[in-house]
Amino acid sequence: MELLKVIGTALLSAVALFLIAKVMGHKEIAQLDFFDYITGITIGSIGAELATELEKPWKPLVAIAIYGGISIGLSVITNQFPKLRKYINGSPTIIMNDGKLYRNNMKKAKLDLSEFMVMCRQLGYFQLSDIQTAIFEYNGKLTILPVSSRRPATPEDMNLSPTQERICTEVIMDGRILDENLKRRGLDAKWLQKQLEAQGYRHAGEVFLGLCDSENQLSLYQGE
Repeated sequence: MELLKVIGTALLSAVALFLIAKVMGHKEIAQLDFFDYITGITIGSIGAELATELEKPWKPLVAIAIYGGISIGLSVITNQFPKLRKYINGSPTIIMNDGKLYRNNMKKAKLDLSEFMVMCRQLGYFQLSDIQTAIFEYNGKLTILPVSSRRPATPEDMNLSPTQERICTEVIMDGRILDENLKRRGLDAKWLQKQLEAQGYRHAGEVFLGLCDSENQLSLYQGE
């Protein structure tokens, strides 16, 4: 009965910490996924308790095993079911695009304007006019696609007017077809299959990553 209590409280604390981390937002996690962050701080705390628990050390030991098992289980689940990743790890959020700042997206990401400006400066962008698209990733980092005319080896110096590039869309990840991303680009599984066969692949399972650009050109990568 006492063992069941320890297991129950460990599971309850895991759920509580997960929900708190989700409310706190991505900024608190740096490069860690939500549950990696939770597991790291919790196992460290339980480990310290285990080191000083002389009467019943099995209690914190069971709790550590539960947290480790949950972390491994979530990793397996997200690999098998990629659609669940956005619910567990979160999803990227577009903060700025084509000169427009998306206030509602900033609120969802728990990111205020001053923090956004700091992140831009840390990446070397002191003028927002140099930014085409800014995305707040689920790991709490900001990635930026600069305006083509402001990139290194500036085309402006050469009196060129390059076509603005757009972010590539993942259509295959870990050998699985991302149907929602295909539909977003106006494509379907038949189109993808033809592209795979044209590049010497029989099916998506042979591909580790597939990226589709703004011209619907498919780039395929195999995993080692």
